Amino acid sequence: MAEEMEVKATETAEQAAPAESMEDYAKEIDNSMREIQVGDLVECTVTGVSETEITVDLGYYAPGIVRVPDYSSDPAFSVKNDVKVGDVFKASVLRTDDGRGNVLLSRRNAVEALAWEDFRKMLEEKTDTEIKVVDAVKGGVVGYLNGVRAFIPASHLALGFVEDLTTYKGKTIPVRVITAEQENKRLVLSSRDILRERRESEKAERISNIQPGLVTEGTVQSLKPYGAFVSLGDGIDGLVHISQISSAKRLKTPDEVLSVGDKVKVKVTAVKDGRISLSMRALDETVEAKPVEEEKVVLPKTENLTTSLGSLLKGIKLN
Repeated sequence: MAEEMEVKATETAEQAAPAESMEDYAKEIDNSMREIQVGDLVECTVTGVSETEITVDLGYYAPGIVRVPDYSSDPAFSVKNDVKVGDVFKASVLRTDDGRGNVLLSRRNAVEALAWEDFRKMLEEKTDTEIKVVDAVKGGVVGYLNGVRAFIPASHLALGFVEDLTTYKGKTIPVRVITAEQENKRLVLSSRDILRERRESEKAERISNIQPGLVTEGTVQSLKPYGAFVSLGDGIDGLVHISQISSAKRLKTPDEVLSVGDKVKVKVTAVKDGRISLSMRALDETVEAKPVEEEKVVLPKTENLTTSLGSLLKGIKLN
């Protein structure tokens, strides 16, 4: 009786388990017997990790081996911390037989090959990303983007001059690809271009908040034959055309009445296409046009004001 129950339980378990079709078996056999060639890109699943190499399953009759130096070009890479059993990645075939019956692979080559395709697309589309600076070198700093060494020239690090490049070490900065030459393994990035666009965008937003009619104080930044540029602060400036500097007289040049560094009061007359038009003359004209109120004499309300003319003349002797 117990044997019959065991047989039935086995049959039930076999019925419940999904049966693999002949197509599944055939597919596995085809994969394991497929021909792998040097340069092929294959998918790998990590089955073992040691200090010197990583063993992977390729779905092939022979296992694959990735030596630690062939896994990543990033100096910060640690096989102990960064690779785990079950990880899946793509690698390129270096040798179909390493002399021990294994397929020798390079994840580093595969990552770089795929990365250069991404870099060319990023260059074309001006895609922004981020990179961590790992070191300062002559003329700039370096980091790793998608596993590939990238160089950021000092002139492309910031909007201004960077005196000490080492201050960027360890920082994560926004970057954009400006050169991607796979044949020369030359990847050049820029942070300055992004920072410049952000500054212009912020400036445009601040300008959009300035309305005609605003009266404010500014500093004369520069003088031109046609007018004076006045700084309003926050990187915003406007032009006072020579005709809008003075209402007292007609000027030949702005320096007749203005000097760089002068503090002046101005009125915003127009904001168009990111340009601000200012006027000093408009303020002068406003003052001139303001009516002067006549001084009124207010007599005190006393009883004397109701006194008759006779009372006022009383006591005066007429000759």
